Amino acid sequence: MNIDEFLGLVQARAALPDRGAAERAVRATLETVAERIPDGLAEHIAAQLPHEVGEHLRRVVAAHAPGAERRGSGEKFDLTSFAARISWRGGVAEDAALREASAVFEVLDAALSPGLMDKLSHDLPHDIRELLPTERAGVPRPERGEPEGG
Repeated sequence: MNIDEFLGLVQARAALPDRGAAERAVRATLETVAERIPDGLAEHIAAQLPHEVGEHLRRVVAAHAPGAERRGSGEKFDLTSFAARISWRGGVAEDAALREASAVFEVLDAALSPGLMDKLSHDLPHDIRELLPTERAGVPRPERGEPEGG
């Protein structure tokens, strides 16, 4: 997946007005994710993304380099803090931040290998995992043709 495709999918899924808004949402979400997961996982995810997208993860990992003040790779925080951090970084309301993060996670699910997306899912707490596509959040999606209610 290239950068234009990645951003276009985020823009469409989050109903954002333009590419700039999609870039902001991706940056805010991935920088926050990088604070929440171990550096090694962030590096693996970055390696499977378009370079420009992966840089948002790498930038946070670089801040955790030996000798740098450690802000907490793998820092433990919940959905409330996750939303607040994305909101602050992106300059949007927390409900918009969660909607945009969910769209970014959907596109990540399409861009990453299934095994790597599973690792990401397992590294997130249950409340943040609820933003992932349904099958990644631990709730299987209905089969095609089957109604969503069961």
